Amino acid sequence: MTKKEILKQAAEFNVHYVRLMFTDINGILKNVEIPVSGLESALEGEVMFDGSSIQGFVRIQEADMYLQPDLSTWLLLAYEDTSYGTVARLICDVYTMDRKPFAEDPRYILKKTLAKMESMGFSAFQIGVEPEFFLFKTEGDTILLEPSDDGGYFDLAPVDQAEDCRRDIVLELEALGFMVEAAHHEVAEGQNEINFRFANALAAADNLQQFKLVVKNVARRHGLHATFMAKPVYGINGSGMHTNCSLTDANGVNAFFHEEDSMKLSPVCRQFIAGVLKQAPGFTAICNPTVNSYKRLVPGYEAPVYVSWSDANRSALIRIPAKRGSATRIELRSVDATANPYLAFSAILASGLYGIEHQLVPMDPVYANLYAMNREEREAQGIDQLPENLKEALYALKKNELLNEVIGKPLLTKFMELKYQEWDEYRTQVTEWELNSYLKQY
Repeated sequence: MTKKEILKQAAEFNVHYVRLMFTDINGILKNVEIPVSGLESALEGEVMFDGSSIQGFVRIQEADMYLQPDLSTWLLLAYEDTSYGTVARLICDVYTMDRKPFAEDPRYILKKTLAKMESMGFSAFQIGVEPEFFLFKTEGDTILLEPSDDGGYFDLAPVDQAEDCRRDIVLELEALGFMVEAAHHEVAEGQNEINFRFANALAAADNLQQFKLVVKNVARRHGLHATFMAKPVYGINGSGMHTNCSLTDANGVNAFFHEEDSMKLSPVCRQFIAGVLKQAPGFTAICNPTVNSYKRLVPGYEAPVYVSWSDANRSALIRIPAKRGSATRIELRSVDATANPYLAFSAILASGLYGIEHQLVPMDPVYANLYAMNREEREAQGIDQLPENLKEALYALKKNELLNEVIGKPLLTKFMELKYQEWDEYRTQVTEWELNSYLKQY
């Protein structure tokens, strides 16, 4: 949309407030809200904010920063029920005082990675995500670790008591222009999944940030709390975000499909897979960025732990879904929704492009149940393991030359400082499990 079209629509739909949204280093959506009277100025990139107050941005002596709206992200937020008028949003890039893109803005980093992709002759990196989340009951402002229902995989009401909430989420998403493909109850009690149509990587990251906001707001209306935390409850499945990826060539054709191949995968696809497998230990800290993420990445709960791929094995890190032709894609199964999507998609794309540039050859696909294999059997097939905790993942990220280059030293240094602090706080805690196990015994 043009600035003129946005201003016209704002008047037609009685827009009173506009949210200028951006994302911090931890993947948390932030916003500066302005009255519609300031919209014209905002569209010119004149709105400033204090960057020193945002996690991982700049020091206090460099505080002033500009928000530069991406006009293509103008959206009327139908789910924001207000008495005074409509609320709209614009997703913004962060600019410095000298009107240049802020090099440590996660959205800008994804843009740079996409530019690298285009320089290699590809026109798009298509992403489709499958975000899972839990719905918990609340009591006032208190979140109860009590699931919203007793349902299981694909259950219906009355067992699936979250059905109405999930349906309302879908309706609100559709009102925002999302093309929802499926919504269903997941394996664990209170666990849900809603899938929406794939998009190019930048739009997919923007959509995911908006999706999480809608889910949380609609859940609150139903007296529930929605969380994308990877493993909120011990002993049951955690929540992941399977990430489906494909490259499109300069002619708009899926570059991963090849009719003559035994698996109908192109050399580009195989090289992309090889690159992702090679870099997977390094990007795990980005795609699984919390201490809690590693409570999900354990054998026995359908989450991938071992670095391998297959077209018919859900215990592998990368699975190739059955559809071919324009739908040919890889499914990376380790990612969870606590990841900053701009950084995660950058890391995945850069890893795949590395494989293409270096014409890497992936290991053979694995069809055996990886959870049933012992260490010696896995090592004999060259199957590595993902980092077992955040500290190991940060060490692997620190050593990874590719990701240090793609994410950039300044942002990566800040990211690792924050995450090592998180790890230190976690490892010094005394947990209820320790008290129950040791307090009386010793």
